[in-house]
Formats: sequence, structure tokens, C-alpha cells
Amino acid sequence: MPWFEPLLLAVLKREYRASMRFGSAPLQPPPPAVARPLQLYVHVPFCESLCPFCSFHRVQFREEKAAPYFEALRAEIRSYHARGFSFTDVYVGGGTPTIAPSELGATLALIRSLWPVRTVSVETNPNHLREPVLAALVAAGVGRLSVGVQSFDDELLRQMQRYGPYGSGAQIRERLAAARGRFATLNVDMIFNLPNQTHAMLERDLATLLELDVDQISFYPLMTASSARHRMDRTLGRVDSGRRHEFYQRILAALRPRYRASSAWCFTRARQAADAALIDEYIVDHDEFIGVGSGAFSYLDGHLYATTFSLNQYRRLIAAGGSAITQSKRLTVKEHMRYDFLVRLFGLSLPYADVERRYGHAFWLRMAPELAAMRLLGAIRFMPGRLELTDTGMYCWLLMMAEFFNAVNEFRDEMRLHIRAELEELPRLPARQARSS
Repeated sequence: MPWFEPLLLAVLKREYRASMRFGSAPLQPPPPAVARPLQLYVHVPFCESLCPFCSFHRVQFREEKAAPYFEALRAEIRSYHARGFSFTDVYVGGGTPTIAPSELGATLALIRSLWPVRTVSVETNPNHLREPVLAALVAAGVGRLSVGVQSFDDELLRQMQRYGPYGSGAQIRERLAAARGRFATLNVDMIFNLPNQTHAMLERDLATLLELDVDQISFYPLMTASSARHRMDRTLGRVDSGRRHEFYQRILAALRPRYRASSAWCFTRARQAADAALIDEYIVDHDEFIGVGSGAFSYLDGHLYATTFSLNQYRRLIAAGGSAITQSKRLTVKEHMRYDFLVRLFGLSLPYADVERRYGHAFWLRMAPELAAMRLLGAIRFMPGRLELTDTGMYCWLLMMAEFFNAVNEFRDEMRLHIRAELEELPRLPARQARSS
């Protein structure tokens, strides 16, 4: 562990937890319509199996819940079109978006009918890499498919409770090999620093990825909310954060030079880098975005918004013609600067013109302590026209983004606790819709 890591994490935890404290008043106003093109994030919360380490908003899949959910989701999408929003890129996350392929296809078809969409990225799990699903995704215009693999090691897959639902390491390798070439970008999501992961396990995972020669690899450090830690301790064991740096160094050494870093934890095959393949974290390329669906987040004009985590309330609010946003937060100028600094530089470089156009010279004055500290750590370089991350900086930014997402996960826990209170404030549905709830 680098000497600066404990201090950096202590500061980050305090700052990011503070930045994710939303207002508690229900039914916040929706984001104001803007003319500039944005990215659309679509959240599908359903999963066949709920992994013990996962802190995302997800619920057990049931067809009788999925059909009305997708109907409400498409109604919410139409409402943004009616208000004049414009979207050029779409990212569908979850959950497992491909769990209901026909519903997903209908949703993507609607989006394409409303806006001139350029790129569509969809998340999936290895068991959905079968011909009918793949063909449907290709037909829907999906250009980037991101597969949640996490590890090829059978013992780790069993501990993560993924071996049964999603297949063995050998089965996952076969399915990925069969899916290569079907999409402009096939991305594989992996996790490192799992409690019982050894160096040998990580080496075998890296060797398998290099053998598969997939287009893109996203290697995340294990991140989870406090509510999931007790469950994770029982199934996976305790996390040793002291191994995180050496694991990360090994990942960088193994993936270079065949893969070029697109962000601190996303690596694109070098021969594809010139094609500007989508990187894994949509917020790096799009620092403003609108999220639709239960549990989705939006960020626009310095405001964060969160939709209800209650599927029933989500459906009823949308059916009543309103917004499903129940929490919001206006970032201070410094929080806004820090957010932009974090997510833009996470993509490895930050043009000076970008921040000066938004904040003027005030950015360099307000962010001077962070900039000085990062320069002393050897994390950033001041280059002509831009800031750049060094390898040390890539690890610092990995820690920073991990703590940001941990703060988001803590907020997700709070939103789950609000579900009962939110249900008491639901608008009434017409009798026919109420009977189908």
C-alpha cells in the first residue's frame, strides 16, 4: 500500500459522503429541459440472482413485475422527449438489462424513434450470451456489449454465488469467444482484490483475457456499501485493502502494451483505440446525463437527481403523469468543480480550456490545494494545453472513483430505507391499474 493511501482515503470518505447528502423532501422537481445533446442512462433493476457483493439497485426478476415496469420506463422516456430533451448516446445498466430481451428491444426501438442516437451500450451477464439474445441486441443497434464476468476462477465464482446462475469459468470463456466480432466493442467487466483472490488467480484471469483478446476490459476494485459488507463477510470473507495496489500494478503490467488505458480502470485494445470505442464509465465522456428508471441518477447543471427505489411508486408516479424523482441536491461551486475534476481527469487527461470555459480562472484558485497535493504525489503532469495522469495518478483516481461510488452506494442504502415512507405518499391509480399492481 502506498504511504499516502490511508490519508487520501480518509479525506475522500469525508468529502464524498458529504457530497452525496441529498435533500429529504419527497417528489423533487425534474431536471429543467436543455437544448444541448446529453447521454441517456436507462436503469433495468431486475436480476436472476442477487450477488452478495453488489450494492446497485436490483431486485429479483419476476415477469409479472417486469412487464409493467418496462411500460412505465417507456412512458418516462416519452416524457423527456415531450419536454424537448435531446439524447445522442444511450447506456443501459442494471441489474441485468437483457433479462427481458423483447422488452429491452422495444425500449431501444422507442429511443431510436425519438432521437438520432449514435451509440448504444448495454450490460449483460455471461448466461445471456446465446444466439437469440445476441441477434436481438445486434438488431436493436447495440454497438457495445459489456459482460459482467468478475472472474474466471470457479472457486471465486462459487463464493460470489455466480457459478450456478451464470456458468463456470470454462463456459464463460466459450460464450465470450462466440460473441467476439458481433459488436463494435465487446467489454468484459472484472473485479480485483476479492477477499480470497490470490495472485495466482489474478494471473490466470489476466492470461484468459489476453487469450480471448476481447476489445475492452474494465477491471474494478471491489466496491460495496456497508449494508452489504456483513453479507459479503459471510460469503466471501474480509477484504484486505493492503493488496489493492500490488494487484493494480500487476493488471497494468499485464495489459500493456496490447491494451491502452481509456480510464483508470478501463483498457481498450490498442488497435481499436483510434476508433474511439466507448469507455466503460459513461460519465467520463458525458459529465451531464439524464437517468430514467427506478434507482437511476441524473446530473445536470450542477444538480444531482435520484429517482425512487420503489418499483411500485415508480410505476404510480409515472402513471400519474409526474416525475419519479424523489431526491435532489444542488452542488456548491466547489463540489461542482471537484466533480468535474474527478470524472473528467479519470479519463486520464483534462484540457485546460474545458474548465476555463466553465469556471474561468476561479477553477485554478479554488482547486489549488487539490492540484498542489496531486502534483506533490506525482499524480498529475501539467502538459501544454492539458493535465495528465501519471501511473501513480491512475491509482489515485481509481481510489477516488471507488470512494465516490462507495458514497453513491451508501446513498442507495438510504433510498432503500425510504421505500416504505414513499409508498405511504403514493398517488392513487385508477381502479383497473390498482388491481394489476
